[in-house]
Amino acid sequence: MPPMSTIPIHRPEFHALFFNGSPSPFKFPRMAASWTMTMDSRFSPTMNTNNNMKKKEELSVQLSTPPVPKVETFSSNNLQFDRLQPSDQELVRENKFDFGQFVAREAVLDEEYWTAAWLRAESHWENRTYERYVDNYKRKFAEQEFNAVKRRCKVQNGDSCSCIIAVRKEQKNVKHSILKSVVGTLDLNIRYFLQGETFPGERVKAPLFCNIKRTPPSRYAYIANLCVAKSARRQGIASNMIYFAVETAKSNGVTQIYVHVDRNNSPAQILYQKMGFELPRLFQMVETANSRLLLEETYLLRLQM
Repeated sequence: MPPMSTIPIHRPEFHALFFNGSPSPFKFPRMAASWTMTMDSRFSPTMNTNNNMKKKEELSVQLSTPPVPKVETFSSNNLQFDRLQPSDQELVRENKFDFGQFVAREAVLDEEYWTAAWLRAESHWENRTYERYVDNYKRKFAEQEFNAVKRRCKVQNGDSCSCIIAVRKEQKNVKHSILKSVVGTLDLNIRYFLQGETFPGERVKAPLFCNIKRTPPSRYAYIANLCVAKSARRQGIASNMIYFAVETAKSNGVTQIYVHVDRNNSPAQILYQKMGFELPRLFQMVETANSRLLLEETYLLRLQM
């Protein structure tokens, strides 16, 4: 009986994909297969009585998973959480606004970005402390927000984002760490309306590949992620950060600023109205600073300058 064809079988190798530095729970195989075919001489067109003539043909096919697009991440592992707050001399060129015992300015150090992200995490989970593993949730939220705000603060296609923070003033012979100095934060985004838009996030039927008219009338600012540390509230920090954001927008030639406020958040509505923002208007579909979300009972306020 002629020898039968033999096919060696190789088990597929599995490789984990990594997202934001963490392994994904899904694994995808990298297939590696080879076939070896052996043919007896009696099936060959020519015969050799002394030796069996054999032909071997080998086919090897290797399929590998396509490369995963690289997503820029910023690790907090190298941050110095005991780093001291920069002195006034180190920040002499930075725009800032002094009020009371605090200063409003843009974040300049990674540790300041991280502290701002942590304040947002604490604000987000403030009324949910009863949940299990809440500290783990806050840590993950802060890590994601840290990466997001770092990416947003890079100018792209004419749009810009600034992470504004409020810090305690420098005192004589007293040095505070950044973690204890940053007490408030907000994002100031400067953007252009899409073709056909009259307010941020308006649902318009624009052409698929329309050009954005980057002219002064189509330019606007958007405030998001306003929060103040619980231990530093009722000291005018929020209102003065908003004032600094408005002045920063003015200096960039912006004449209208928008902000979304929850319908049930009366203190926030009163605060923005005192700062000159228009009376609330309800929109069902809005676009926030981070992504498109369907928000119900959300007011859009505008400050026209």
